Amino acid sequence: MERYEEEEYLACCGSTQFAKEMVKASPFASVHEAVSAARDIWFNKVDVNGWLEAFSAHPQIGQSPSPDHIAAAAQWSKGEQSTALATATTSTLQELSDWNARYRQKFGFIFLICASGRSTAEILADLKKRYPNRPIVEFEIAAQEQMKVTELRLAKLFSSKIKSTSKGIEHATVSVKKAEDRVSIISGHLTTTSESSSGKASQISTRTRPPITTHVLDVSRGSPAAGVEVCLEIWKGTQPRPLFGEPDVGGWVFQGSSTTDADGRSGQLMNIVDVVNPGIYRISFNTGKYCPSGFFPCVSIVFEIKELQNREHFHVPLLFSPFSFTTYRGS
Repeated sequence: MERYEEEEYLACCGSTQFAKEMVKASPFASVHEAVSAARDIWFNKVDVNGWLEAFSAHPQIGQSPSPDHIAAAAQWSKGEQSTALATATTSTLQELSDWNARYRQKFGFIFLICASGRSTAEILADLKKRYPNRPIVEFEIAAQEQMKVTELRLAKLFSSKIKSTSKGIEHATVSVKKAEDRVSIISGHLTTTSESSSGKASQISTRTRPPITTHVLDVSRGSPAAGVEVCLEIWKGTQPRPLFGEPDVGGWVFQGSSTTDADGRSGQLMNIVDVVNPGIYRISFNTGKYCPSGFFPCVSIVFEIKELQNREHFHVPLLFSPFSFTTYRGS
């Protein structure tokens, strides 16, 4: 069982809140257990200010870490950008710097991407592709990229301890190599991998929370949304699934309801069970009551849990403002 100090976790993710929560959750039996806890903490417990603090801990892509960076974080950052710097030219570095400045001016934080194994041209192409995004969408993408970096660094943290205390160096090297391979492919790949590993873990341990959870973030205020009524339903209509444009009266069956707390998290929407019933679920938010002057009287998100996913955890957060919203599959 490995236990690390707060500063070591802070080198993996620059959020003080994240580092403190990781210390509370430790020790961890393996890097996989640590990564699972890290994803839960990052997406479910760290607030908006914590996300921004973590973003600001990174040097701008194409630049070296500042002297006040934590030593381990600075070393890892240089390694993660090594491919980009090795493939850079004076002109591409200048163009990258210009686009970084434009990005920061628009979104208010640095352009964040897991740079491991990526060339300068690839990073620049991704920056230009993401630049037209709405701030609410880009904020979510940046958080996902931060989680990729965190997983890679956790693997390095654990491997360094193994190298110094045991003969399991070969196993540690393989673990780090697999982590580096995962984070250098595509942004969606990491989420799939993590969900798969968390599904396997749930098969050997009982849940500590319901299989479906949510939280609401008020992006317009930059804080959690407290007091939002939430309702969870499952489809039990005569058709196998609800049909677009067809009435669904009587098809949805109530599962549970709650109201978000001061951290924007809902209470228990269903029983804590090891295996959730597969099917189509709908989670609805009473946004009209929360923000009467807003555009959306309510927001509903429909998603499907398949048979092979019935041991996974499904976190369905809502990033909301009076005139826009977005969501994603969390963990």
